[in-house]
Amino acid sequence: MSISVVTLSGEDTGRKVTLAKEVYGIEPNDHAIYLDVKQFLANQRQGTHKSKERAEISGSTRKIKKQKGTGTARAGSIKSPIFRGGGRAFGPQPRDYSFKLNKKLKELARKSALSYKAKDKSISIVEDFNFETPKTKEYLKMLTSLSLESKKTLLVLPDTNKSVALSGRNIQNTKVVKAESLTTYDVLNADNLILSEGSVEKIDNLLKK
Repeated sequence: MSISVVTLSGEDTGRKVTLAKEVYGIEPNDHAIYLDVKQFLANQRQGTHKSKERAEISGSTRKIKKQKGTGTARAGSIKSPIFRGGGRAFGPQPRDYSFKLNKKLKELARKSALSYKAKDKSISIVEDFNFETPKTKEYLKMLTSLSLESKKTLLVLPDTNKSVALSGRNIQNTKVVKAESLTTYDVLNADNLILSEGSVEKIDNLLKK
């Protein structure tokens, strides 16, 4: 599959980039995508939720009423979960939600996500560029020239570029990542991918095996 390379103003450069079939043209594996996205979202969880159990509640330990003869159920502590202000039974405790996935499965998931985008013709390729200083206006101008100003976009760069990243940071539904940090979740969460010309080779080197 070949895609024309365009300038930031949307003009055709006359060059074309061929997307590797091994990366952008495989039969997508939905279960691999599911597992990779599930892991990504699980890893974002802090897991710091906590509620107090009866042993952690401050309160008297005396027996609040006699054992028999009251006509109601026996009760031995004001800290019991059945009373207001008592501890919570089986409440949440701090935990780590992260889990491990094999490297090959994660690579398969990324290739599957990229293949879906290629199939939907939701990939644009722009020539390598740089902003001398962060300019949100210039970033918006690029999106407008590509007719993507109303879309959720993901710009993939070959390396870290602080000026470009800062330029797109304040724009809603826009994200900038470098090729090495590309995740399955980011690919699927965007309506359109914008790949800089140099990032295509970087992605191929990472996934074309």
